[in-house]
Amino acid sequence: MRLRRLIPLLFPVLLQLLSAVPQLDAADTLVFEPKVDARGHIVLISGDEEYRSEEVMPMLAKILSQHHGYRCTVLFAFGPDGADYIDSNNQQGLRGVETLDSADLMIIATRFRQPDEQQAEHIAAWLRAGKPIIGLRTATHAFRGGQKFTDDVNYDQFGRLILGEQWVSHHGRHKVEGARSVVEAAAADHPILRGVGDIFAPSDVYGVRNLTDKDTVLLRGAITESLDPESPNLTDDDRNKPMQALAWVHQWQVEGGKPGTSFCTTAGAAVDFVDEDLRRLIVNASMFLLGHDVPQQAEVSFVDPFYPTFYGFINDKNYYSSRRIVPEDFALGRTPYRADPPGSPEWPYRPQPQR
Repeated sequence: MRLRRLIPLLFPVLLQLLSAVPQLDAADTLVFEPKVDARGHIVLISGDEEYRSEEVMPMLAKILSQHHGYRCTVLFAFGPDGADYIDSNNQQGLRGVETLDSADLMIIATRFRQPDEQQAEHIAAWLRAGKPIIGLRTATHAFRGGQKFTDDVNYDQFGRLILGEQWVSHHGRHKVEGARSVVEAAAADHPILRGVGDIFAPSDVYGVRNLTDKDTVLLRGAITESLDPESPNLTDDDRNKPMQALAWVHQWQVEGGKPGTSFCTTAGAAVDFVDEDLRRLIVNASMFLLGHDVPQQAEVSFVDPFYPTFYGFINDKNYYSSRRIVPEDFALGRTPYRADPPGSPEWPYRPQPQR
């Protein structure tokens, strides 16, 4: 009898406790289940204003889940005030960071994001655990601000300390010159490079200056004459003497945490992933960091058609709210398509939807 009398009194308290627990709407993330029992859980974090990581991460997640048996969860940046549409321009818009708690590998391609305190704690827990990370393109400047993940790593330091490099410069001419990979001779037999041929990326070569002898450079980036995949390397250009690092492996450890390993490449625009060897590089790096055998020629064909948008900033404040792209638009069997933003160069070297 006493318990029955207590239940009505305890019920409001229970509701208050539940309401204090952050709730994740299923529509905030995109989950790809493998066809067989999962080999591991990969969280892919998009959210950049320039290189269309919201297109890249679902495409990679489809390949990793359907071809290679990983459970994949894709995170996005959303519009303000609880909006249900993706808005990559909103630096405070990341959702679903708590899914890292059950993951084995993080793949991140954000740019200058500003997570709140609760989100930062999930990332801090990852860093303390020394779990592996893959960084694409703008991940060298993935976060912005002096707030701390751990006592020795603040938002601004994530790229330099965890991936080995921060934002430095555009080493090639932006939207004019491309990048072609050149294998670092000492790393030719590295498992991450297994089956990887020459990579052409129409995003330009980034400047890289902070790597040390402890880092393992796998690829260098040669500046090319143009954005044409067949354009030659600028062999007589001083900017290619020496060539900048394009992909490397980095070791890190935060104060009080376990040692961790990351892989980073400064390629990573959506249009870069037209190149199957770049896709294979990321698949290989995922397997390597998870301790799985890397095959001689990993399957990296597109699961669904891939229509990447050319890179560039979108300054129209109504762009994302008017298009109302949602995570489900990138689900299995679906392929969104957007016209390139104004001012983009002609780049006909990618698949286009039939009209």
